[in-house]
Amino acid sequence: MIHLTERITVSGHIDDTLELPFDLRQKSRLRVKLASGNEAALFLTRGIILRGGDLLKSEDGLVVQIVAAQEPVYNVIAPTPRDLMCAAYHLGNRHVPLQIGDGWLRLEQDYVLRDMLLGLGMQVSEVKAPFEPEAGAYGGGHRHGDDALHSLRPKNSGRAHG
Repeated sequence: MIHLTERITVSGHIDDTLELPFDLRQKSRLRVKLASGNEAALFLTRGIILRGGDLLKSEDGLVVQIVAAQEPVYNVIAPTPRDLMCAAYHLGNRHVPLQIGDGWLRLEQDYVLRDMLLGLGMQVSEVKAPFEPEAGAYGGGHRHGDDALHSLRPKNSGRAHG
C-alpha cells in the first residue's frame, strides 16, 4: 500500500491523482483508491485541508495530485450585493462552510439552509460542482486564543513592542 505522508508545493511530475469530496479532504488519516486503482493511505499532519490541485508525496517519492470531486451543492445568487452579504452573514453565523465567488456563494446541500436562503430572497440552484470553502479567518487549522491571532499580527518591523 502507498503511504501519502507529505503535502508538497512543487513537483516536476505527477504520478497519479486522487479525487475526493470536501468532507474527505479534511481527514488526515484515510484509506483511498487512486485513479490508477492503486490503494493508498493518507498519513498527514492533523488540521490540513486538502484543496483541488494540492500535491501529496509518498514515502517512496510518488507524487499524487488532489482533484476536488464534483458534489451536490447549492449555488446562491442575490438581487443585490448587499443581499448576498446578508446571506453570507446568516450562513456564517451558523458556521456553515462557505465558498465565496464574485457575486455568488456555494454551500453543501441542506434543505433547512435552502429554505432560509429562499426566505431571504436568494436564488438557490442545486448543482454538482467542486466545493472549495473558505479556510476561515485564521487561514486553516483549528486554533484557540492568542495562537489564533498570531497570523493576523503584522510582521516585526524591527521596532520594540510595548
